[in-house]
Amino acid sequence: MANNKSRPVDWEALLAGISGAKTLNLEYGANRNIFQQGDPADSVFYLRRGKVKISVTSQQGKEAIVAILDSDEFFGEGCLAGQPLRIASATAITDCSLARIEKPLMARMLHEQHDISELFVTHLLSRNVRYEEDLVDQLFNSSEKRLARILLLLAHFGKESRAETILPSISQENLAQMVGTTRSRVSHFMNKFRELGFVDYGGGALTVNTSLLSVLLHD
Repeated sequence: MANNKSRPVDWEALLAGISGAKTLNLEYGANRNIFQQGDPADSVFYLRRGKVKISVTSQQGKEAIVAILDSDEFFGEGCLAGQPLRIASATAITDCSLARIEKPLMARMLHEQHDISELFVTHLLSRNVRYEEDLVDQLFNSSEKRLARILLLLAHFGKESRAETILPSISQENLAQMVGTTRSRVSHFMNKFRELGFVDYGGGALTVNTSLLSVLLHD
């Protein structure tokens, strides 16, 4: 359950030691597409501030949310493994500040900058662990437990041994896509969690209390 956040990156300081190197700093408003599934995979993004949704869409048009990313995380790294096209879409959930690093520069930085390579490997390992946990969660846990885990992760439980408010409040439709169940089931469990004092929502904010952990610990 631990959510080990990466330390913020001072790109300007790191790039100072590389001749001719620069990144593109970008600002995206909420709900804007950063890249879409099928676009050329030619760069890596570093999320300085904000939240980003990673999603995939089937040929039938059905969308599934793969991850919700927070500040100080990388995404789009598939290009470094020879991925020619984006296999997922990235959308800003909140106002976001991003660094866009072209593929050749990122590869060069990984070879020449120890701090970057160490940070990036840590990111990849953490992301792999998260995907493994998601798979186990999907295979063996009930939809109620899966929802509780997603809410605790979104509220950063484990970062400082406490949960917090999720801003903006994520929609029940998006939660249903992440959990792998219907919106009506999510609505039922959210009402139950609120009645038990595990969550509170209103005014565009969703507050998750650490007491929600009891749902995961209960057999």
